[in-house]
Amino acid sequence: MKKTIIAFAALIIAASCSKKESTDTVHITGNIKGLKKGTLYIQRIVDTNLVAIDSIKIDGNSAFESTIKLESPEMLYLFLDRGVTNSLDNNILFFAEPGNMTINTDLDNFISSAKITGSKNQELYEQYEKINSRFIDENLSMVEPRFKAIKRQDQKALDSLNVKQESNIKRKYLYATNFALTNKDYEIAPYIAMSQIYDINVKFLDTIQKSMSPKVAKSLYGKKLTKYVADIKKEQQKAETAPATTANE
Repeated sequence: MKKTIIAFAALIIAASCSKKESTDTVHITGNIKGLKKGTLYIQRIVDTNLVAIDSIKIDGNSAFESTIKLESPEMLYLFLDRGVTNSLDNNILFFAEPGNMTINTDLDNFISSAKITGSKNQELYEQYEKINSRFIDENLSMVEPRFKAIKRQDQKALDSLNVKQESNIKRKYLYATNFALTNKDYEIAPYIAMSQIYDINVKFLDTIQKSMSPKVAKSLYGKKLTKYVADIKKEQQKAETAPATTANE
């Protein structure tokens, strides 16, 4: 009987440890078709710098595996050091979250061919990027007409392009705001607010911040957004009181 109780207690402890591990780590597996030799680095942003948190040597076998500790869902980077050639197509951005994730791609089209599964935040991020890319493409389509208008000193055409660009920016910001509010229960919401529309009127950021679920508010990006909004409000209050202080002096 005593042995049974001990065994049962050990089982509970093991299950508890397993549960804890699954809630604060992400297990990443994947394959890079065509890669024979090189080094993969998993990176995160620390104080605006990309810092490697794991490295995987590839030598013959294109499959890879890594386990990363996460305090909460976080945007990470899968960087490929090809060893012999430099390429701009070498860094995959992915929204990691605790659990099991898979990243499959190929050497020739490292970023564009990437298929990432196992993360709801990643799924939402891809949905966001699909629409957001349209705003980026529209903005790029105005570069050549603007250049030509400047060259021929056509102010009327420039004014028209400026109106179109401002409209495109407004639609982009409105979409990002609505996307964040719609997905307030996921960490993608504060991430979008901080990375895409950080310079929007603070009232919109404040609305997103207040709409976050308790879980999201305690996450990495939730905390950053809360602090960011508080800092902006503090600076605005200083600016509002500064003239009155100067007048009294």
